[in-house]
Amino acid sequence: MRFNNKPGLLLLGAALAFAGLPTQAQETQAAFQSCLTNLQPAAQRVGVQSETYQRFTQGVQADFSLLEKLNYQPEFKLPIWDYLSGLVDEERVSDGLAGLQRHAEVLKRIEAKFDIDPATVVAVWGVESNYGRITGKYPLVQALGTLSCFGRRQSYFQGEFYAALRILQRGDIAPERLNGSWAGAFGHTQFMPQTYERLAVDFDGDGRRDLVDNSDDALASTANFLHKGGWRNGVPWGVEVRLPAGFNSSLAGRKNKRSLDDWARSGLQLVDGRPLSDSGLSGEKVGLLMLAGVNGPVFLTSKNFDVIYGYNAAESYGLAIAHLSDRLRGGGSFKTAWPTDDPGISRAERRELQTLLVAKGHDIGEIDGALGEKSRAAIKIEQERLGQQVNGRGGLKILQALRAGM
Repeated sequence: MRFNNKPGLLLLGAALAFAGLPTQAQETQAAFQSCLTNLQPAAQRVGVQSETYQRFTQGVQADFSLLEKLNYQPEFKLPIWDYLSGLVDEERVSDGLAGLQRHAEVLKRIEAKFDIDPATVVAVWGVESNYGRITGKYPLVQALGTLSCFGRRQSYFQGEFYAALRILQRGDIAPERLNGSWAGAFGHTQFMPQTYERLAVDFDGDGRRDLVDNSDDALASTANFLHKGGWRNGVPWGVEVRLPAGFNSSLAGRKNKRSLDDWARSGLQLVDGRPLSDSGLSGEKVGLLMLAGVNGPVFLTSKNFDVIYGYNAAESYGLAIAHLSDRLRGGGSFKTAWPTDDPGISRAERRELQTLLVAKGHDIGEIDGALGEKSRAAIKIEQERLGQQVNGRGGLKILQALRAGM
């Protein structure tokens, strides 16, 4: 239900004015406080006690930096080869294999209860938070409160805001520990608050569903999510395939599912030339995933891929988890190269690129493998100097040029 009462109109005008003078910023914060006051009755109707609401919203200030993030998501902005090169690199595979070994006993119990294989669970963990290392820095009440009052999708974020307050009310997670992404996902495997309420489990039996400080609970909750989504253990998420010459690309689409025999009659083979009957997908309805056109890697995907997709509703994200899970089972890289002359680079290579930029005299902040605003600005300067396309993108070309001392 859209948040369209009169205070909402005031908030819209305040948000537009926020870039102005300090007094305007103060007026905008006042509008935020007015919004929180107007949201309290709705929160109480869905189980947030008045005392809880007052306690956790008192003194909260809006974070307007979130509004820019609301309109930018790397799953939809980055070239697929850049997106995957940072998420499925040798470093993440190595850490995932170590995690599989370290948590083998609990993962075995999770598979027995939820029928989800360990590699898939650990792949979600790796992509979502780098195995618990990066879980988010934003206080959820502040972030979700801000997005409940400003920007688009306010009604959606209001539901998540109320759920976060109910989590605090129950005491499952300490207030100072309920931090996460700018959009409200939190914990080792980044559940949204309403998803947490529906699907989080107390796997270690301590009476708390703690996805922040308890990896057992987080991994089991992820398995429960996949189980409830319809995951079928033992069925591949998909396979890389080879298209015939002149293939009709209008047949592509994850939702355009056909039988394996139908795809075989259309001329598709496994990427190594074997027949589709060797894929392990016999009897399945599968769709054709083509994220970089007919010249890039192409995949037939099963319902299991759709279950992964449901975690974050982006096909590039789903492919990252699916591919990482295969790598954790001992699989290799895709056989087909991405259709680019400037491939993406791993996190280790990104750190190397940042180090080379510093050596050139650029201030890029922390050398962390995350090519943020300062790194991109430095890359643009170097690209212009080298006569390369000036786009601020950290790819193999700029890395190789700086390696060569150019």
